[in-house]
This record gives sequence, C-alpha cells and structure tokens, in this order.
Amino acid sequence: MRIPPRLPLLSCAIALALAMPARAQHAGHARHASSPACTAEHAAMGHCTPEATPPDDGCPPGHAAMGHCTPARGEQAPREPIPPLTDEDRAAAFPVLSHAGMAHGPAIYGRVKLDRLEAWDGRHARGQSWEGSASIGGDIHRLWLRGSGHRESGRTGSSSAELRWSRAVARWWDVVAGVRHDFRPAPSRTRAAVGVQGIAPYLFEVSAVAYVGDGGGVSAKLEAEYDMRLSNRLILQPLLEVELESKDDPRRGTGSGLSKAEAGLRLRYEVTRRFAPYVGVVHERSFGQTARFHEADGEASRDTRMVAGVRIWF
Repeated sequence: MRIPPRLPLLSCAIALALAMPARAQHAGHARHASSPACTAEHAAMGHCTPEATPPDDGCPPGHAAMGHCTPARGEQAPREPIPPLTDEDRAAAFPVLSHAGMAHGPAIYGRVKLDRLEAWDGRHARGQSWEGSASIGGDIHRLWLRGSGHRESGRTGSSSAELRWSRAVARWWDVVAGVRHDFRPAPSRTRAAVGVQGIAPYLFEVSAVAYVGDGGGVSAKLEAEYDMRLSNRLILQPLLEVELESKDDPRRGTGSGLSKAEAGLRLRYEVTRRFAPYVGVVHERSFGQTARFHEADGEASRDTRMVAGVRIWF
C-alpha cells in the first residue's frame, strides 16, 4: 500500500501542537524558580518582559507579590541613619571636672539653738520655761554650752548651765564630758557630767548623762525625742525626760530612785527652718520620796500643762 506524501507532515504538525502547552508550562515553572534576567533583545522580540530586581530581603522572587511572605522590618534601612561617634561627642558626654570651683564647708562652725522658749498654763499655776544650747567645733570635736530652767508664779523654780565637750566615737554618736552648775533651787552646786548623745535607729534623738558630786551623790537625766513630719513644714514632736537620784536630798526636795518624769507633745509649724512657733501639752509627775516632798511643801506631785512657744536657731 502506498502512503500519501502529505501524511507524515500532518502527523508531525499534530505532535508538535500537542507538545507546546507542556513545554510552556515547564518553562513557566523554571522561570518562577530561577527568574532569569530578561535581555534587551528578548524583550524587544516580545519573548519576555523585564522585571524589577527584587530587594534582597530573604523573600523569594514573586512570593511577596502573591502574599506568601513579608519582608522583615528589622532589615529595612533607617530613615535617619545614626551619625558615627566622634571624639567631640565623647568629650561632651564625659567632661573633665575641675575641683578649683568647688566650695567645701568650714572645718569649724558654730550654731545657737533655742529649743524651747514657752509659756505654760497648768491646773495649779502658770509660768515660763526655756532650754537652749550653743556649740562650736568640727564634726569630731565640739564644745557645748547648755542652759535650762523654769519660772512659776513669778519665781524661778530651777535654773542650770552646763559646759560640755563632745567627741564623735561612732556614726551619729558622741561621748560627752563636762561640768554643770545648778543656780536654783538653793543652795547652788557644781557637779561633773559624763554621758552619751546621738541619734538612735528610726531617728530618735537620745541623750543619757550622769552627774557626780555634792558629797558623792549621783543623778542621771535621760531624754528622747522624735520629729514626726506631718507635712513639709508641720512637725509633731513627742518628748520624754526622766530624772534619777542615788540618794535623798531634802534641801532640794528630791528622793532616791525615780525622781521625776515629763512627757510632752508639741506641734510646730516651720515658717522658715530657723523659726517655728508651736503649741502642745505636757504632763509632769513626781515619784516616791520626791512626790512626798512636794506634797509637804503644798505643791502638786503631778500636773498637766498647755504650752505655747517658739523654736529658733541661727
């Protein structure tokens, strides 16, 4: 049988037409995987379309357009690049300090302080009280002059002056030694003084001083006070004073043991740090033989007083 001459050509055309879609599909996958660059000659012939070079952000070409991935923000260039650090920047950040312009406190300084200058009104009498001190020296060694007393019904009931020397022995604590002279009540007497003073934990101001003399008798005075700040200028100050005696002294109206105790509560307002008026209440009580001496002289062994005064220092 003779085959017509055109049949082989027709068979080849049909086979070529069937193969072209598969080749085009494989070419698309290859281009998606490798994305070869399109040359200018191929673009002019319409074989391909030039594409912009994708940014080097770790996302495969074409995936960002299809929403498969998003470029990382941390790898984007900053809008305002940080300038490089220079020697001028380092000098401005760490300047060389000069100690020539620094002022140090004086090695020796003084202060006068009037802790209490007050008038009081009790159930049995009215009167005035005072207590103050003056000091000069440094942070280690200081010299103190202290005075206190009170008047009742126009008569001075007690008056004394002390000259003390103090030395710092620990943080916030001093050892004191000196001499005390009592002008009232009569007869006057002079005694040696030794003790400690300072600031206890929680900012309690504490003083404990013993007085020796007058025929071998020993007496002691313990004081504690605390400043409770209700505001920047309003301060509430509790105060406790206790006096002890080693023997009876009928001339002065004091007995052995616990002789006297005084508890006070004063509220002051600091108009300035150096000037502060105050009001308060004070309760005073005598104990033991001292109370009996007061009652024998027609005096009350206990009294509650309202006080008003001023605190000054300079």
